[in-house]
Amino acid sequence: MKEIEIIKPDDWHIHFRDGEFLNVVVPETSKHFARGIIMPNLVPPILNHKDAIDYKNRIKNAIPKNHDFDPFMTLYLTDNTSQEELKNSFLQNTVFAAKLYPAGATTNSDSGVTNISKIMNLLEKMSEIGMPLLIHGESTHKEVDIFDREKVFIDKTLDYICRNFPDLKITLEHITTEEATKYVLEGNKNLVASVTPHHLALNRNSIFLGGIRPHYYCLPILKREKHRQALLEVVTSDDNKKFFLGTDTAPHLSTDKESSCGCAGIFNAPYCLPTITQIFDNADALSNLEKFISLNGARHYKIEVNKSKIKLKKNLKPLSLKKSLKVKNSEIIIFQPDFPVYWDVIV
Repeated sequence: MKEIEIIKPDDWHIHFRDGEFLNVVVPETSKHFARGIIMPNLVPPILNHKDAIDYKNRIKNAIPKNHDFDPFMTLYLTDNTSQEELKNSFLQNTVFAAKLYPAGATTNSDSGVTNISKIMNLLEKMSEIGMPLLIHGESTHKEVDIFDREKVFIDKTLDYICRNFPDLKITLEHITTEEATKYVLEGNKNLVASVTPHHLALNRNSIFLGGIRPHYYCLPILKREKHRQALLEVVTSDDNKKFFLGTDTAPHLSTDKESSCGCAGIFNAPYCLPTITQIFDNADALSNLEKFISLNGARHYKIEVNKSKIKLKKNLKPLSLKKSLKVKNSEIIIFQPDFPVYWDVIV
């Protein structure tokens, strides 16, 4: 049996939802991760200082007493977000970053930004005070093919932001394409990207094998195999400094996933670390795992790397993965990769 020890990781992109979800899903992240950035797309969204404080308290109340996890809160940008609210929330350490959702891009994003011109003053202020900008990078114009939304956003919007605000600390979230990897690699030192386990594990065929599989539906949508390979290449490379783990774990009730809506989101928290470790092992890149899940994110955000460590072991037989968690008289389906997972966290 093989074992490895690494610095305890962080998850830089989390959806916890709210209400009854919290007691079920929060412990699945807090058991293995030290810190995480919490997305603000609730209904209603996290729009101000008080919203963020109240939501953080609800999350902390759901963290088991024997877990050591620190949630980093974010503000949801709208056309009407005030500079003063943004600045005060950040400088008072209530929020860690602000999230840009193009209106209509994903779950609960209808109140997002309709046009970048509406928030240029906010981006200028964020650049001035050192506040990170987290971006869901997809175009929402109806004429854009769903598989091209990320590329079009990069060409039409992200490039404009980067050229106008070179000092702005930007994370292009949950990237999915070869074009995104190239743009981030060629961009300045302030531009980085998060990558999810499911975009490293699957390509778009997985959504349709044997029929429509709604539990593999997410936004940004899974892409062609060449794009998955491009993601895998950059995250496992020896010189990776600009890509880090953001799981984008996003729970929905199975009744909502298996409906006419087919809500976008994959709940991957329970077996995230075993899955990621298996992906790196399969790529013969275990020596670069720690950079991706424990080091690069902290270094980009200029915060101290975690002092504690965790151990993972490789079993002789694949793990038997639990299929769901019960909540609200329904269940949340847990992400299952299309390959056997032999690694597990040693508790």
